[in-house]
Amino acid sequence: MDSVLRAAAMYVALLVLFKIAGRRSLAELTTFDFILLMIIGEATQQALLGDDFSLTNSMLVIVTLIAIDVGLSLLKQRSGWVSRLIDGEPTVIVENGRLLQRRMRLARLVEADVMEAARSSQGIETLDEIKFAIIERNGKISIIPRET
Repeated sequence: MDSVLRAAAMYVALLVLFKIAGRRSLAELTTFDFILLMIIGEATQQALLGDDFSLTNSMLVIVTLIAIDVGLSLLKQRSGWVSRLIDGEPTVIVENGRLLQRRMRLARLVEADVMEAARSSQGIETLDEIKFAIIERNGKISIIPRET
């Protein structure tokens, strides 16, 4: 039972921490992000298993984590409020070529991030060519070009 409680506590703790960290942290992994995730993974493994490295304990932890994940996904399907709480909502960060600075700060994005997404997805070279830039629930930036 101890393993189940630890797994549930770690799942909730990581969910909250990554929610606080924001969508940007999971959108595109940098080298720093990758190293941080590796360290978090190791610390999480130690917290989940404690001193019991048996196959039974490991399977119990894995089943618990999958059950929580499935349960939350079913809950998100049934409740828009829970879905918004866990996954957030898309956020417009550029409107008619103008950066929405407050929203950019909250998402911890800079103009270079938006322009990188604009160049790679639409071949857009200037901010004026962007009708809307939206940071999606998964952290990726969608670009809608202005019609010319």
